[in-house]
Formats: sequence, C-alpha cells, structure tokens
Amino acid sequence: MVKNVVIFGGGSGLSQLLKGLKLFPINVTAVVSVADNGRSTGALRKEFDIPAVGDISKVLLAMANTDADNTELLNYRFKKNSKLSEHSIKNLLLTALLDIKGDFAHAIPILCKLFNIQGTVLPLTEEPVDLIGKTDLGEYIIGESQITEAKTKIDEIFYDKKFTINPEIFKAIAKADLIIFSCGSVYTSVMPHIVLKEIQDAINASHAKTLYVCNLVTQPGETDNYKVSDHIKVFQKYLGKDGLDAIIANNSKMSAYLVKKYASEEQKDPVVLDKKAVEKLGVKLIEDKIYKVEDNVLRHDSLKTAYLIFSYLMDELS
Repeated sequence: MVKNVVIFGGGSGLSQLLKGLKLFPINVTAVVSVADNGRSTGALRKEFDIPAVGDISKVLLAMANTDADNTELLNYRFKKNSKLSEHSIKNLLLTALLDIKGDFAHAIPILCKLFNIQGTVLPLTEEPVDLIGKTDLGEYIIGESQITEAKTKIDEIFYDKKFTINPEIFKAIAKADLIIFSCGSVYTSVMPHIVLKEIQDAINASHAKTLYVCNLVTQPGETDNYKVSDHIKVFQKYLGKDGLDAIIANNSKMSAYLVKKYASEEQKDPVVLDKKAVEKLGVKLIEDKIYKVEDNVLRHDSLKTAYLIFSYLMDELS
C-alpha cells in the first residue's frame, strides 16, 4: 500500500523538497501558506483581493512532470519596463483560474492536470490573510515580506484575523503516515501552519510520525546563532515536548568560500549540528551531507533528502 505523506511549508524550501519526493512511491499532500505579500504575489493580491498565489504556483511547478521548456516558460517573469513587471506566467495562470473558478479548490486541479501532477496541493485557507510578527522588543510587523525584510528576532507569529482553515488539510493529516515540516524560513514558511491551534491538535491526534528537515543556514535576525537543537525547540514550543519525532540535519562542513559568501552577502551562517543537545531533546537525528551547490547557490539536495525521508518512513512502518 502506498504511504501518505503530508508536508507543511512554503516558498523555495518546500519546492526543493518536493522535486525529490515526487520521485518516490508515496502519496504526497503539500500544505502551502498563502500569506506571502511580496513582489508579484503582493501586487496580484492587492489588485484582485485574493490569497497569495506565488508559493502555491511554485509548489505546483516543483511537483510537475513536464519538460525544461515548459518549466522555463512558466517561470518566466516579464521585464521591468512592462506593465506586467515582475509577474511570472505561473502566477498569472493561477490568478486567471481563481478569477474564472472562484477559489483554489476548483482552480488548482486544472493546473494539476495541465502540469501532470500526481500529488495534492492544498492552500492553508481560501481567504486573504496577513502574518503579524511580534519582535523581541515588543514591536509588531505586519506582512510576511516585511517580517523577512526586517531581519529582526521574532518571538511570536500570528494572523491579522481569524479564518477558515481548508478542511481537506484535516482529512490529509488524519490519513497521514508521516508529517513533514519543510526547510525554509522558520517563521514565515513553517510556523504559519503550526501556530494554529486546530492544526496543532490535528497533528498531535494523528498516528503519523513527524519529521523536520532542518535549514542549512540561519535566517538574518530571525534565527541568528540557531543550532539544530534551537530549531527543534521552536517546534516543541507549539507541538509539545513529544510533538517532533525526527529531524534531518546536515553534518557536512561547507567550504570556507561558501561560508564567507553567505556571511558577507546574506548575513547567514551554517546551522551547527549539536548532537548531544538534540539527543537530550528526545528527537531522532538523521544526519548526512544534505546540501549541494547549484549555480553558486546553496540548496538542499532534493533527491538525497527525499531518500532519507523515504528511508525513515519505511523503517518506522516496517
């Protein structure tokens, strides 16, 4: 029987993992945040009064079984001297379908058919919502993009209003054999899901194992000096001491050039693997070299990370 995997996240981190997971014999449901308000997505939200389409379109393309030419076309962004400045084709396609069909529930299946997607993509909600971040100084930052750009320590994340969570998410959690929290921005990609009490309760009530794919580098301001154990503590804060079963973390030293490049250009440092601290937290550690460098950019190795996830799933269910 094919196993069911639910993965929470948003943006590039989730997309990178899905590129690998779609190659394995599992049924994947990706739950995607819809609070992004930057660039193309922000402009489309404002003009059409819709939830964020950017992360969902990115995830759909990551799960797509299509050729390089189609991928290039869907990722294409119009030039800055155009009225369509910075809008990608995939964002415009999803916005058009929302306008035609009225909601994600009817729009996304059409793109799944067009992109030949086997898995399921679920938006967190159908409603336009914004994230609010409370800093360690007690200040409030409104908007996902603004939280990221502020590069300051975030103590708490919540939403600007109450909203209806997509009911299909609870059905997916109930059937899941494994629940994954994706790599990516901790406070604006993963936390937007698990700060919700209903999601917390559903995860804790599930029979599924839970696993987090740890980030490779810190996030400026938000997770400065965070080690692997510090990332675990964020999840335990919301899901409880036993809320996270396993973590996949990088154990390979990065080159001096790469470390210097990220420190100077993006104020990011490698996340240190502190094994003894992880062990004390009672979380199973799966360690390996899980990164690669593509076009001088550090990324999770999607295939290797997916293999580690699949191996963990099979071991736990054997």
